[in-house]
Amino acid sequence: MAFEMKDIDESQAPLLDHLVELRSRLVRCVAALVVAFGVCLFFADQILGFLIQPLKSAFPEGQGQLIFTKLYEVFFVELKVALFAGFCIAFPYIANQLWAFVAPGLYAREKKAFLPFLLATPFLFLSGAALAYYVVMPTAFEWFLGFEGEAGGLAINALPAANEYLGLVMQFILAFGMSFLLPVLLLLLHRAGIVTREQLVGARRYVIVLVVALAAIITPPDPGSQLLLAVPLILLYEGSLLLMRLFDSRAAKDKPEEAEAPADQSAS
Repeated sequence: MAFEMKDIDESQAPLLDHLVELRSRLVRCVAALVVAFGVCLFFADQILGFLIQPLKSAFPEGQGQLIFTKLYEVFFVELKVALFAGFCIAFPYIANQLWAFVAPGLYAREKKAFLPFLLATPFLFLSGAALAYYVVMPTAFEWFLGFEGEAGGLAINALPAANEYLGLVMQFILAFGMSFLLPVLLLLLHRAGIVTREQLVGARRYVIVLVVALAAIITPPDPGSQLLLAVPLILLYEGSLLLMRLFDSRAAKDKPEEAEAPADQSAS
């Protein structure tokens, strides 16, 4: 039996029932986040150790350290690490709950159009986060540590604080992860009819300037990390235009078939 999506008019419910369902799903989302946070808090040291690896590899062998200037600083760092990791782990479940709440209000064709973008979102976010962790952060940290040396007869050494380092890592991961969702946003706008491929092609030069400016704002002030964000974003933009072209050509082929079907029925 083939899988079929039901339309909106086949699953109607009173407003109060929708509010009760929304409350139930929000409670499940919060509960999932709390459980994930508790598990990640138990492994906070291991997660923090994983996040420290890009900085450790940037230092010479056997050198480098993280310091804290406040007695409670590391405790709150571990809380932030646990919350950040817990949200990443619980996000698929949270997204599933939100989809389960929204899906009954969509027509079958809208579900089929939206579902691929929902599935692509975590993949693109993880791709951006992986690029930040394995490529961008080691490169940026090596560039930052290159400023160590001597000035005026005094040594200049890097002594990064744990809280500041964690904030920088989260900035890298979120910036690259969210930026890699650009194709999802553009394709949704295109499928909704808000923008056309021709409009985006005409605005290509402005988009490139905007991407470069955005990379300069959301990444640390080193040219390497800015370039490593701007180039993939431009490639993702061009890939989105290619997918739009495929969607438009497929839609153009489907229209004559839809037009011929009523004509055949009227002739019969």
